[in-house]
Amino acid sequence: MSRPPLTTASRFAQRVEKNFTAERTIPEETPVALSYGGTTHAVMMASPADLHDFALGFSLTEGVIRSPGEIEEIAIEEAGAGIDIQISLREGASEKFQARRRRLAGPVGCGLCGIESIDEAMRSVPSVVGGLRLSAAQVAEAVRLLSEKQPFHRQTGAVHAAGFYVPRQGIVAAREDVGRHNALDKLAGALASEGIEGASGAVVVTSRVSVEMVQKTAAIGASMLIAVSAPTALAVRTADGAGITLCALVRGDEFDLFTHSERIAPLLEDKGPTGREAGQEDVSDAA
Repeated sequence: MSRPPLTTASRFAQRVEKNFTAERTIPEETPVALSYGGTTHAVMMASPADLHDFALGFSLTEGVIRSPGEIEEIAIEEAGAGIDIQISLREGASEKFQARRRRLAGPVGCGLCGIESIDEAMRSVPSVVGGLRLSAAQVAEAVRLLSEKQPFHRQTGAVHAAGFYVPRQGIVAAREDVGRHNALDKLAGALASEGIEGASGAVVVTSRVSVEMVQKTAAIGASMLIAVSAPTALAVRTADGAGITLCALVRGDEFDLFTHSERIAPLLEDKGPTGREAGQEDVSDAA
C-alpha cells in the first residue's frame, strides 16, 4: 500500500450534560476483503491495522490453512473505499481450500454472518489438551494487564482487544479491533508469526464469549479462555466439550468459572510480581 491506513479519526462532539463541544478520537472502520487466489472469500468491517496478522490469523482460525507455511504470500492493496488482502496459498493448501470454499460477509462483531451451511457454522472443535494451570489471582491479573495493552481503546473507548497471557511473562501479545472476532484473529496471526505456542498460555478477551470465540481459541490451541463479559450457553457447551477452561465476567478479583475448573488453583493471599504471587510455587505446567 502507498501509505498506511488511518486507524483513528478526530471529530467534534457535544457533551450534552456539560453543554460544551470538544474534539474526540474515534476508531476507523474499514471494509477489509480477504481474498484467496484472486477470489474474495470474506469481507469484514475491521480496524485497518495489523492486517498481516489478520490475514494469517483468519486463515488459521477458519481452517483455511493448518500452518503459516501453507501461505506463499500476503499482499495488502487499496481497493476503493476499503482494503483487499490478497492471500496466495501453496499448491496443496489451495486445492484443499477450493474444495471447501464458502463465502461470508459480516458486519462488526458478527463472525458467522453469510455462512450457507449450518454444519459449517457448527463445525467440530478440536479437543484441547495441556497442563496449563493458573491461580485465581492470575486470572484477574490477566485481565488487568490486558487493559494496559489497549492504546486504541484508551483513545476511543470503542474497540475490543484480545491478548495472550503467559505465566511469569504477562501479556506477551495483544491486538485491538472494532470487531471482537477480528481482534482474536489478529492475535492468532501474531502468535503464529512469533512462534508462540497456544498451549503455553491463556487467551484473554474484552468481549462476550460467543461460540466462534471458543472455536478460534481451540484453533489457537489454548486450553483457557478468560473474558470480561458473559458467555452464551452454546459457547459454554462448546468449551466444555473441547476441554477449554472458560473464565468469564471477570471483575477485579472475582469471576465466574464455567468449565474445567481443575486448571484453576486456589487463590493465594499475597500477590507478587507479574504472573506470580509472593511465595507461590509455579502452577503453570504447559504441555
